[in-house]
Amino acid sequence: MKTPRQAGKISINRRDFFKTAALAGAGVAGAPALVRALAQNENAPVASSDNPQPAFRNPHSPNILMIAIDDLRDWVNYLGCHQARTPNLDRLAAMGMALTRAYCPAPLCNPSRAALLTGLRPSTTGVYANEDDWRANKIAGGVPTLPAWLRKHGYVAYGAGKIYHDVYRRGSDWTEFIPNDHQKALPSLTTNLGVKSIRFRPLSAPDSALNDYKTVDYCIGKLREKFDKPFLLGCGMHKPHMPWEVPQKYFDMYPLDKIELPKVQPNLDDLPPEGVKMARSGGEHAAMLKSGRWKEAVQAYLACITYLDTQIGRLLDAFEKSAYKDNTIILFWADHGWHLGEKHHWKKFALWEEATRVPVIWVVPGVTKPGSLCSRALDHMGIYPTLCEVAGVPPPPHLEGASYRALLENPEGAWNRPAVCTYMRNNHTVRTEKWRYIRYAGGGEELYDHDADPLEWKNLAKDSKYASVKEDLKKWLPKTNAAGGGKKGGKGAKDG
Repeated sequence: MKTPRQAGKISINRRDFFKTAALAGAGVAGAPALVRALAQNENAPVASSDNPQPAFRNPHSPNILMIAIDDLRDWVNYLGCHQARTPNLDRLAAMGMALTRAYCPAPLCNPSRAALLTGLRPSTTGVYANEDDWRANKIAGGVPTLPAWLRKHGYVAYGAGKIYHDVYRRGSDWTEFIPNDHQKALPSLTTNLGVKSIRFRPLSAPDSALNDYKTVDYCIGKLREKFDKPFLLGCGMHKPHMPWEVPQKYFDMYPLDKIELPKVQPNLDDLPPEGVKMARSGGEHAAMLKSGRWKEAVQAYLACITYLDTQIGRLLDAFEKSAYKDNTIILFWADHGWHLGEKHHWKKFALWEEATRVPVIWVVPGVTKPGSLCSRALDHMGIYPTLCEVAGVPPPPHLEGASYRALLENPEGAWNRPAVCTYMRNNHTVRTEKWRYIRYAGGGEELYDHDADPLEWKNLAKDSKYASVKEDLKKWLPKTNAAGGGKKGGKGAKDG
């Protein structure tokens, strides 16, 4: 696989970073107080043409290319899914460090993206659903998002596509932002739209007809411009989000007789009632089995992944030809995973491995080693503070996650935090390198030993031998479970 030249060390001013480092990793219970402190002490408006940007703290700070992906689970070749054709994601992983146990903060678009971009967990803000407008939330809407914070510290910020949940984007956080317009209907040789709400079909249209192509075009154009300040360039891709509709040639790459279906346990007898209800929500799996089109659905999802990969390749080609290839951090993340029948479940909206595990890649010149892997369990709450540290920007004091910058340099280094994910109020999962523990609002529990049971088929929660394991994992459950907050609704809010 192709690897780039390793650039020189980034010069990072750490004085301001360590001044606020203790606050950056503060626990959930203290978050509201930190938000109030931030409002009192860090309430300067984001720079604009009427409010010139302050002097930049570190003239050597790197540029940042942030690539955000929608609905991409761990089906990429470099993570071991050899059925998926992802040469460009493999190429990107070879440029830096891939996280092999990265997890989302919520298994649906809006809460996951709001958490990553504000640095506050859903359990703290009450932004649990795709219908919750985080901008109107009294906590989430009152703190600086990642792009706004970088702008406040001397960056210019350009973005296109889906960075926030589309209906709740906030253009004022950016110097310029081109939204992900609703995809117009494209021609197809079939009128069969799929099975129930699982929509898929090949298109008789070129790559350029899809919005993701246009998003990449915008970002390529920005990489050809000259900037006198460090930039954040956000590239938000919609695929493989449904509908799984991409040009026919991508479907042809996955002949149906070669499709491998996910392994699915015969029954869900060992799940608590809350887990059974979550698994069978909507009845898509039963409908898929009845239709006989399971392989077609998997084919369509894989086709969308390879379409996405092709667009990433276009972006990387332009990046490597640009003037910024040696002084730019690349951060690649997906908002959550996806089920294609595992646990008798489809879509996200669940707390198991398939819905929560995601690809994350870091390329940090002078820090990450090409082709390296980190197997620590890390969630997206660490992205904001980590990006601040590698960019030489002090983190805001409200952040709930801790920087894992040290792991980018030494992936085998010590790490004592698990990954935590929340789905709706008071339903949480805690994931370590070995264990997954799920606790539902009604008291139901699940516990899986990933060393012995990577498919999560045997729930150990009722086995007294593991009582001490559960108690240790329970300590990481959020202490605050805020009521749902923020304005509800908005066209397209449920689509996440």
